[in-house]
Amino acid sequence: MPRDTFAAPPDPAEAGTVDDLVERLRLLKVWAGDPSYETIKERVNAAWTAQGRPAGELARRSTVANCFQSGRRRLNTDLVVAVVQALRDDTGYVTQWRQALRVIGGEVEAVSQVRVQDTLPQDLVGFTGRTGELNRLSDAVRQATRAGGAVVISAIEGMAGVGKTQLAVHAGHLLLREEQFDRVLFVNLRGFHPDPAQPPADPAAVLDGFLRLLGTPGHQIPHQLAARAAAYRNRLAGARALIVLDNAATAEQVRPLLPDMSGCVTLVTSRRSLAELHPTAHLTVDVFDPDEAMAFLTAAVSDLPIGPNPDAIARIARRCGYLPLALGLIAGHIRNTAGWTLTDHADRLDERHRDRRLEAGVELALDLSYRHLPTDQQRLLRLVALHPGQDFDAYAAAALTDTALDTAEACLGALFRDHLIQQATAGRYVLHDLVRAYATARAHDHDSPPARRAALTRLYDYYLATTAAAMEILLPGEANVRPHVSPAGTPVPPLTDRPDALGWLDTERPTLVAVASHTATHGWPGHTTRLARTLSRYLQGGHHNDALTMHGHAHRAARDSGDLEGQAHALSGLAIAHLRLGRPDAADDRLRQALELFRRTADTAGQARALFNIGLIAERAGRYPDAIEFKRQALELDRRNGDRIGEATTLGGLGAVMERAGRLDEATDYYRQSLTVSRQTGNPRGEALALHGLGELDVHMGRYEPAGDHLEQALRLYRQIGDRTSEAGALESLGSLHARLDRLDEATEYYQQALTVFQETGNQDHEAWVCNGLGEVSRAAGRTADALTHHTAARAIAGVTGNRHQQARAHAGLGDVHRALADPGRAREEYRQALTHYVDLGLPEADQIRVHLAELDAPEQS
Repeated sequence: MPRDTFAAPPDPAEAGTVDDLVERLRLLKVWAGDPSYETIKERVNAAWTAQGRPAGELARRSTVANCFQSGRRRLNTDLVVAVVQALRDDTGYVTQWRQALRVIGGEVEAVSQVRVQDTLPQDLVGFTGRTGELNRLSDAVRQATRAGGAVVISAIEGMAGVGKTQLAVHAGHLLLREEQFDRVLFVNLRGFHPDPAQPPADPAAVLDGFLRLLGTPGHQIPHQLAARAAAYRNRLAGARALIVLDNAATAEQVRPLLPDMSGCVTLVTSRRSLAELHPTAHLTVDVFDPDEAMAFLTAAVSDLPIGPNPDAIARIARRCGYLPLALGLIAGHIRNTAGWTLTDHADRLDERHRDRRLEAGVELALDLSYRHLPTDQQRLLRLVALHPGQDFDAYAAAALTDTALDTAEACLGALFRDHLIQQATAGRYVLHDLVRAYATARAHDHDSPPARRAALTRLYDYYLATTAAAMEILLPGEANVRPHVSPAGTPVPPLTDRPDALGWLDTERPTLVAVASHTATHGWPGHTTRLARTLSRYLQGGHHNDALTMHGHAHRAARDSGDLEGQAHALSGLAIAHLRLGRPDAADDRLRQALELFRRTADTAGQARALFNIGLIAERAGRYPDAIEFKRQALELDRRNGDRIGEATTLGGLGAVMERAGRLDEATDYYRQSLTVSRQTGNPRGEALALHGLGELDVHMGRYEPAGDHLEQALRLYRQIGDRTSEAGALESLGSLHARLDRLDEATEYYQQALTVFQETGNQDHEAWVCNGLGEVSRAAGRTADALTHHTAARAIAGVTGNRHQQARAHAGLGDVHRALADPGRAREEYRQALTHYVDLGLPEADQIRVHLAELDAPEQS
């Protein structure tokens, strides 16, 4: 069929299921001239070969043809992307397909889950060999420094187990001792993870993590890959940074992560050729040479008797294929075998090797190491290999094995000493890809499906219960909106205060998202939905992309299991994430879907919260009559349900929208009702919100002394309950009060404190309020340049979030600034835009803007 049958290739974004995507792939094939499967296979393999893929990983005709078959549950993302590129080699179009594949697989899949570090992993004690490679790296760094600090990229390539990561880590530690670096960044790009649920990390997700480590607030991180890469390079400009990108899949994955500027040293490891990166130093790492292997073993087992054969160490090294991973495992086995000489071990390896050929000695070394372990350590190794996350701690190990914490810690320590697990950071462990694959196979051989499921259920129960405990410490007053979670039956960390709880959540967040992904697709849908609901308020504090991922998994799990209530809560969570990311239309759409599901399940409490949030979106858009109506409907449901906590919240929300609409008497009445209900029910958060609202009204109406009392009371209550976002709101209001009192230094200090918290928590909407406040104070203090900066920032933020009130305020402030700078033309334009917003919103500030415009026009008329 000729290509012009279709005017354009099919849009993958329109697909809603795997079959929909397959149908669009068929249409793309027709659009591209309907080439044969053989032709497509040849194009795919040509591209993959050019990228350095070995022959064993190339596609077959049958696997290509299988991509076009309907009725499948999953697609091979890597192959489908390659097929699309073979049919239409356009980067933008291929990116659309890659994103569509992720969405079909669950909003944002595991590619977006990655742990980044600002320290290197622990160096290997007694590192041996690699002198030539290390010298080449050192020379490359020195040459770059002498030449003006050009980028050093060292693509350290080699087979699995050859020691690429350990070489890069050791080289990094040497560079840190020899050079002055301001920053260190490390990430495992997961290029060749044996678990299909742990695909190569998305470079956009890595950049998100790097930017956070470099001090970028979550809400300021761009969403597009190119913009993130640019922001990353801007953050590193002028800095000396050491960056280690471990286990890369392709040059395409690595390229956005390269700083591409002077002063930065980047080490990259991969099993594939990365020549496309044009590295300053390009190392292909082979196995140890015989002398290096013998030196390694001698250092590891020097205190053991050799026995009758003086060549025993050489024989052992040869049987390990000189592979560093195998040598390390054998060394651990030798140290733990009492009464044997090195000759005995060499003879034993010869016997095991005689009847079969084992590639590079890895399986032999793993098998010997594993079989030597005590039963409890064998079981622990098998079960931690099933963990869906990238790393884990002793509590997770205790949950998997159903043992005491000290038992799990002892077993982990023994496995670490035997090189069967590695320590990523203090107290957290990872498995080498080959060890994970081996241990997973042993788990399927030795542990029955019910036993494996029971272990994973204990693990997921542990994460769910500890998450619930942490959230109870962070937000004790919101227990009624979280699902009931039973305590864990295995050891849990001692979370005693807010820093403990927040620290645990921050550390485990990538793991929790991985758990949500695994439970959603492997038979624990209830764990997914409850985990997402429990974690929802924490994720609202600035982890919005993680919120999209987790609630996306929860929505899919609830949909697949027919859980309408779970779908509704997941849609609500997705809505809040979209709202925080400045997508009010997407948020409104999901809230209305959630509202319909809550109505179908007769969940009136859920209906009330959905209506309240729909009203909040309308309020931010300046549609005050709509906002008031939605919130009044929510209030009616709260009262019908007897939900006095919800009633107090909604009364306060009605007070806020009445204040925005200029209906101050009604606002006062709602705030006072909210205060009464909150005090009757012992609800400190509701009491604080009501006091806060009354204080803002007092400021607006010129009642400054009671305003200060109300706002200080609200601030104390917010701090008592640990509500940082609301605390920042009270600080912003105190800034406004002190500005009214002409105490400009105090006002600036309050505003700056508020801005810091809003930026840390990713609350863009309130950040616009504070920036406008800072702009007004700066102008009053004569700092015109600062005022221009703050109002410009407020205008941009309010434009993203759709807050027309703050857009109007920013335009008015910019009009004042340009008027002070004797630029009447620009002042007039800003005032006119402010007037348009204020008139549309029906706010009295429009009258003052008209006065300003009249004053500007008066000289021209005279």
